[in-house]
Amino acid sequence: DKATDPSTAEENWECIQQFCDQVNADIEGPSLALRLLAHKIQSPQEMEALHALTVLETCVNNCGERFHHEIAKFRFLNELIKVLSPKYYGTWSSEKVKSRVTEIIFSWTVWFPQEVKIRDAYQMLKKQGIVQEDPKVSEDKILPPPSPRHQNSIFDADEEKSKLLARLLKSNHSEDLQAANRLIKSMIKEEQEKSAKVSRRVNIISEVSENVKRMDELLENCKRQELSKSDHETLQTLFQRCEKLKPLLFRLASETVDDDEALAEILQANDKLTQALGQYRHIVASQ
Repeated sequence: DKATDPSTAEENWECIQQFCDQVNADIEGPSLALRLLAHKIQSPQEMEALHALTVLETCVNNCGERFHHEIAKFRFLNELIKVLSPKYYGTWSSEKVKSRVTEIIFSWTVWFPQEVKIRDAYQMLKKQGIVQEDPKVSEDKILPPPSPRHQNSIFDADEEKSKLLARLLKSNHSEDLQAANRLIKSMIKEEQEKSAKVSRRVNIISEVSENVKRMDELLENCKRQELSKSDHETLQTLFQRCEKLKPLLFRLASETVDDDEALAEILQANDKLTQALGQYRHIVASQ
């Protein structure tokens, strides 16, 4: 209650630290803490909800893997989603609180890439249009990676940057903290760009697969009987779209030279696409 007191504008860091200590000391600490925090985050008082979110973020950075395990459960993620969803508290939650909740869930998809439920929860929010675009982290916000960090964390991928980041975060100089902030953002941006490439690759290969399958069906029918006008138009549209997909596959292949498995997937999709286009030209020419 003291750590989330809505009558004070400033954070009570002493109480927040005591709360974290209590979480770490109690075997049931993480699950009990999140039940209490969920209630406070859903408070109609904006300041109480914002303080509770600060406590939550501090716990993520100070309470270790047991706490991380609990935040990654749908039981808690659903409580955060209720703050954003118009079906629950989204209609009266302040924009400031909703923005902060969105930012927190998004940051967890970066800190904990192996936690599928967090990613699924965030993607669901985007799919439903509750989150329109990935939030921009404010310039003055320092986002130290949680401790202990997971091996799969983006901060372990580049050992040199990780060491530099650790040194900067330990500094008391504001210039070093600002440099740490810039470094964190650049590392997150790199990870987002990688994720965007993977997503684009998956989408293009999926579209190729669906279009080729539909083309094969129509071409098979075309061999046996004359197609209806609408089917003929559909086939022509699919052919035109598949021709446009071919250079996209070449571009994907040139971007994916360092990933053998993904490259094999792209080349396989390209083979199927080439066969479908060749079959279309052969059947249409013969008719």
